[in-house]
Amino acid sequence: MFTIEQIHRAHNKVKSGADFPKYIQEIKSLGVIAFETWVKDSHTEYFGLNSFKISSKPMYEDMAIDNTSNEELFKEDLKTHQQGKTDYLTFCKDCAKSGIEKWFVSLTDRTCTYYDKSGKIILVELIPE
Repeated sequence: MFTIEQIHRAHNKVKSGADFPKYIQEIKSLGVIAFETWVKDSHTEYFGLNSFKISSKPMYEDMAIDNTSNEELFKEDLKTHQQGKTDYLTFCKDCAKSGIEKWFVSLTDRTCTYYDKSGKIILVELIPE
């Protein structure tokens, strides 16, 4: 199975959202089938086969997530991030101000699903090859 250290090495290569598809390919090759990232501190739970699960430590101090989701602002900020114009921490701050609590990535389905604090799906994206 994979380790947090292996995942961190792959993640360290990500400079912006433009690098996300390559990151997904690399961690999938390690055996990751899904992961869930929490915006408040960017801790992530990674899932593998046979109920394997490991969690990363928080990447920063807790930040407040807005109670009201703003889908349009989030989509604008996501597009900016995917174009390589913001770093990861900026993207997380943008998610927080737009009310995004977490995202869940299925490497099997190649989807990234963003949720607000109420559990409502704000956006489902296909991850490019």
